[in-house]
Amino acid sequence: MIHVYTQVQQGKNWLQRYQGCKPIFGCILGFTNTGLIPGISAAGATSTDRQYTCLADAEFLYNGPQRQPQYPLPPLDAGASPVLITKAVVDALNIPLYLFNAGLVYPPTVPTIDLGGTPANCLTSGHALDIGTVKHLLKVGQSWGCKLAAQVKDSYIILGECVVGGTTTALAVLLGLGIVATGKVNSSHPQCNHAQKLTLVHQGLQVSGFNLMLPFSQPLKLIAAVGDPMQIAVAGMAIAASLQVGVMLAGGTQMLAVYALMQTLAAKYSLPWLPENIVVGTTRWVAEDQTGDTVGLAREIGFVPLMATQLSFAESCYPQFQAYERGYVKEGIGCGGCAIAAHLYRNWDQLQLLKAVEDLFASVKIFSSTWPT
Repeated sequence: MIHVYTQVQQGKNWLQRYQGCKPIFGCILGFTNTGLIPGISAAGATSTDRQYTCLADAEFLYNGPQRQPQYPLPPLDAGASPVLITKAVVDALNIPLYLFNAGLVYPPTVPTIDLGGTPANCLTSGHALDIGTVKHLLKVGQSWGCKLAAQVKDSYIILGECVVGGTTTALAVLLGLGIVATGKVNSSHPQCNHAQKLTLVHQGLQVSGFNLMLPFSQPLKLIAAVGDPMQIAVAGMAIAASLQVGVMLAGGTQMLAVYALMQTLAAKYSLPWLPENIVVGTTRWVAEDQTGDTVGLAREIGFVPLMATQLSFAESCYPQFQAYERGYVKEGIGCGGCAIAAHLYRNWDQLQLLKAVEDLFASVKIFSSTWPT
């Protein structure tokens, strides 16, 4: 139920080391105005919906199904929020949950740890974040990485994210770091909108004074120019935590960009870290997405074990989950990493994981009239 795609032996060693271990899950919430651009993301059917996607996901992840949530899970063009996968696993395995606010426009309706960040401007501005905010998020991320590591001695931390439009800021950071990422990133759309993403990224990099022929020499300035608040916060957490415990960066393109950022930060600022303790965990819908090249991107970055749950929704009784098999949604809220944890900790197979997700969805439909039958 878990396949390792790159750095295979290192990935298998990591899995063997943490077989049967109970992790903790930290989900880092952030926002970028890039996510409001029409057509940029399918994580919400409209730009208005996408303003509240993160808040709705956080509320559901914390509270579960409610009769009258303040922020209902947003309607999608097709599919259902990946938070359903994450919530099913977190509840069934009783995984401790930490929600972090790295920079949101509106205050969350559930308890979160405020990291003191801000939402990002659209990356096309070339000034997504103030450099002071970026430096602060790195520092506070490192501090929380140490705190989380102290909670899971001899185990590992799952670090997930929720940033609508985050695959576009990921592309910007990857290209800024000199990674050959064009045409390789993923999207919540069934066919990745590569041309739109690349046009926006080039605009932002050019406005910020980036030389397209040379990688950024200052990674913190790169994040300030075209990044989002989640990226630098997670990088700090993972760098610090890796010195003590295992770390799974739970996501696809966005977490590969974070890993590449970590490499550069560690080298530039002589930050101690143990990369052998870090893996990227996602879903097979991302790892095997034919409209991107996740595996090729991981190889371009180098030395990063990419693994994925082999969860399938082909036999689901709900069309909202069958849509994943047609390329919709694919990943988010750490769902791939949490599914991997279910295989590792409880040795769940396909049927057990599918049943947990479908049972949760059935309870959501009882409470909500917004889901199609």
